[in-house]
Amino acid sequence: MKTGATPEQLYLDLLQKCLTRCAFPEPYETVKAPEGPVGEWLASQRLELVRRAQFDPKLREEGRDWPAAAETMIGLRRLDNLHFCIADVLRRRVPGDLIETGVWRGGASIFMRAVLKAYNDTERVVWLADSFAGLPKPNPAVYPADAGDLLWTHTILAVSLEEVKENFTRYGLLDDQVRFLAGWFRDTLPNAPIGSLAVLRLDGDLYESTMDALRFLYPKLSVGGYAIVDDYGAMAACRAAVDDFRAEHGITEELQQIDWTGVFWKRLRGSGAVVV
Repeated sequence: MKTGATPEQLYLDLLQKCLTRCAFPEPYETVKAPEGPVGEWLASQRLELVRRAQFDPKLREEGRDWPAAAETMIGLRRLDNLHFCIADVLRRRVPGDLIETGVWRGGASIFMRAVLKAYNDTERVVWLADSFAGLPKPNPAVYPADAGDLLWTHTILAVSLEEVKENFTRYGLLDDQVRFLAGWFRDTLPNAPIGSLAVLRLDGDLYESTMDALRFLYPKLSVGGYAIVDDYGAMAACRAAVDDFRAEHGITEELQQIDWTGVFWKRLRGSGAVVV
């Protein structure tokens, strides 16, 4: 943190390091228990097998690993970008709420709420859209780009709504300015009770999830607001969805690189430019 940082900046910088566990790395990680009597006995005793974690601070800062306990895996640079985008729309009074589509343990959304609190915004809502049951199975007949994707089999990505709420509570940030849209995007986003958005953060990995979020939410993004895509560099299917949507709707605003995978752009054209 730079010399002369404000209390708000100090708070948000510390929160970033806590949410990523860069400040206090997890010493252990869970190991899958063996099947059979040993595994059953461990479960009956509410015990887990663990091993010492191999912590690489560079990987964690860049959001390149899957943390054992941290509330977010997006790293410090993408959190810095989120801070910049929210602070900028607050400063310029761009109308609208904030949303993250695909929240995992809720860390980035917790940070979004923290930024609003730090800058004393009491009107905007942070929306969390997620199945809270992991990723959907690919539907290659409709979305060929998702064929063969196995993320839906990763149980680490299935985090319950209750756990996400508990994580918000841990940081004292669960209140009426936090709202949840539980279910598949195709079911929850078309009729989501959101008037307008100032920040739209996409973290859905798949073509289908990314396209659904853009199709149903981008028209609500205010001019001067920001669209952020977490997986653009890491996931070819996500990148294809973003490129296809931008091309289809004539979105020419410059894609700006955040880090090795994240990108964002500021919306400069009016709502009439995009028709769902």
